[in-house]
Amino acid sequence: MKHKITICMGSSCFSRGNEHNLELIESFISDNKLEAEIELVGSRCESNCAKGPVITVDAKTLFGVDSGTLLDVLNSMME
Repeated sequence: MKHKITICMGSSCFSRGNEHNLELIESFISDNKLEAEIELVGSRCESNCAKGPVITVDAKTLFGVDSGTLLDVLNSMME
């Protein structure tokens, strides 16, 4: 099953942490050679600016994503 991660790149989410989260996701995919298993896309805005940073993983939207939460989600995708 191919996973899909959508990361909000709107100015609010980007400044609240998705700049770092994007780097973390890209490194995770590369380090684990998951380019064929994970589709990473960006969006301009997910319309949840006050709840950012926002990331959607396999149609489940996550709010207030920090690096710890993100690593937990990414690692669970490998199980």
